[in-house]
Amino acid sequence: MKRVITALIGFPIVVAVLAFANKYIVDVIVTIVALIAMNEYIKCVAHKDVHVIKWISYLSVLGIAFIHVIPVSLYMNMLLFAIPVLLMILFFHVIVTDMKITFQDVAYTLLGIVYVYSFLVFLAAIFGIEGKVSGKILIWYVFCSAWGTDVFAYLVGMKFGKHKFSKVSPKKSIEGCVAGIVGALVLCLLYTLIINTIFGFSVPYLWIALMSIILSVIGQIGDFSASVIKRFFEVKDYSNLFPGHGGMLDRIDSVMFIAPFAYMLILIIL
Repeated sequence: MKRVITALIGFPIVVAVLAFANKYIVDVIVTIVALIAMNEYIKCVAHKDVHVIKWISYLSVLGIAFIHVIPVSLYMNMLLFAIPVLLMILFFHVIVTDMKITFQDVAYTLLGIVYVYSFLVFLAAIFGIEGKVSGKILIWYVFCSAWGTDVFAYLVGMKFGKHKFSKVSPKKSIEGCVAGIVGALVLCLLYTLIINTIFGFSVPYLWIALMSIILSVIGQIGDFSASVIKRFFEVKDYSNLFPGHGGMLDRIDSVMFIAPFAYMLILIIL
């Protein structure tokens, strides 16, 4: 019941934001989401006595807010140097602290930045796409793929799931995973039918069908990946931010993984 109530409250909020906000507001909202997600990640890895370098972790995700403020070409060039600069700063910390900051701390700090920033930034990037079919329309393919997968996998898995998929997440079944792919396919095709009919678009159904299948599989890998991290650090949920759903990272784990690949596939298809 908590899951249902939280979903009923959260869904209209997401719809309102994506329907009425401009790309700059969405950039800020995604940045806030990333800051919350980074905070959850830092608290999670602390269970194994890992000391993430917090200031650079939080500062890195703040860059999402500027994706449509800085010229795109300059922003992309900056990203090319991001990893070398980050590594230089992180290892400098090891040196100046006389190794109080360890190699393990550096590794998990870099992983957190890559995990949170480099996935979530593509949500803002998709929303900012301009053209005949705008980002306001295209962003919903990310959520249709993620939510269609989650809902169908959960419902079918609970009732018919008999064959366990992986020890990483024992409650997930092969039947649920397959149903998740079907759910994403159905929801994405239905959404395409609606926007093609109402707005007169000509988004190709065959390509969307293929894209939804790919994104569903990727989203499920994202879900399992979040479980891998939690299992290693021996936590059940990243936080209790959303009753019945866990934390921000628990709620957006599949959306995060889907976003960069959706961006790439959208550019190819459209």
